[in-house]
Amino acid sequence: MVGEAPLKGIRVLDLTRYLAGPFCTQILGDYGAEVLKIEPVEGGRSEMGKYTGRDSYFFMSANRSKKSVQLAIKKPEGRNLLLRLADRADVIVDNFRPGVMDAMGLGHATLSARNPRIITCNISGVGPSGPFRDRPGFDQIAQGMSGLMSVTGTEQSGPTRVGIAICDLLAGIFAAQGILLALEARHRTGKGQRVETSLVESIVSILSWSAGIYFETGKSPRPQGNHHPLSAPHGVFHAADRPFNIAVGNEAMWRKFTAVLGRPELAADERFTTVGLRVRNRDALSGEIDRALAGHPADYWIEMFNREGIPSGPILTIEEMFQHPQTAAREMLLRMEHPVLGTFMTTGLAAKLSETPGRMSRPPLLGEHTEEVLGEYGLDAREIARLRAAGVIGGQKETARA
Repeated sequence: MVGEAPLKGIRVLDLTRYLAGPFCTQILGDYGAEVLKIEPVEGGRSEMGKYTGRDSYFFMSANRSKKSVQLAIKKPEGRNLLLRLADRADVIVDNFRPGVMDAMGLGHATLSARNPRIITCNISGVGPSGPFRDRPGFDQIAQGMSGLMSVTGTEQSGPTRVGIAICDLLAGIFAAQGILLALEARHRTGKGQRVETSLVESIVSILSWSAGIYFETGKSPRPQGNHHPLSAPHGVFHAADRPFNIAVGNEAMWRKFTAVLGRPELAADERFTTVGLRVRNRDALSGEIDRALAGHPADYWIEMFNREGIPSGPILTIEEMFQHPQTAAREMLLRMEHPVLGTFMTTGLAAKLSETPGRMSRPPLLGEHTEEVLGEYGLDAREIARLRAAGVIGGQKETARA
């Protein structure tokens, strides 16, 4: 029998904007936490442009599995309401610049004095200490500062950004991981703590062999384009119809590869007898391989290589990936009903738990759950109406029924 979602009973206050913070809290919500997204009363959802009344996919991609509460936290009554929410919360997440929460009277010291079990999490551009702590942080800036762009692209292209907001997304993942670790520690200590991460740190921590090359040689690695810097053949090659990927990971694979390719003599070629020589003579090797591959389409080669245990796969567009049977088999494209959009499509969960799986709900309408949540905290209809008239809260009943 499948049990409840693993984070059921955990309440999260989400004060985040843009992508890194919302992605963090979406992960928590997907796995059962009750996430209260605290949204401003004025201005609506204008994360990447003027709000038009219809949420963009920028917003929708990182805000499912949440409840929306409109609250003017810069007003004294709004701040006091937020503190009441925090008194019964397990986690509060923000991605303001360092010091902003303290300036609003919502810093860790204030919140933990009222609720010693609370876990506070801040996601910033570069971290809350150091000479750049007060600079605003966006993904493109972090990609450059982290060293990532310097090893992405080719010598001809120069530094190249990764095609998705990888710093934002990884910072969100690491923040969620930190929160889960803090929750686990709280089981033993009974106390919450502060969790910090940043866009730049999220990439520096995963530089892996790129950092290792620098540690070993004292020199920064150069961009290798579509090829692995330490292995060959390992990258993008060209069949008769389209490019595809091949990853020859060891010498046994190399010998099998040359046989499947129909070029067994390459295994004995003095330029290619070791991985080091193949990396050094990569251009010549790639030319030989591409000429041999030109006789058949990519699907033919992918099937032949994988049959022999040589990793190979297609380079799919986003559309092709979502139409692929493997994507369907792993439930990585999900559809759910939405009161404005009709059918809302979203990506599936990367981590599948057999006994306590996650659960998703559609992204909330703006202010949809304000009245519901405040009612749970003891505010009656008259008080809610007064607060709405004073501009302290938003969210109309009609919005919730839209």
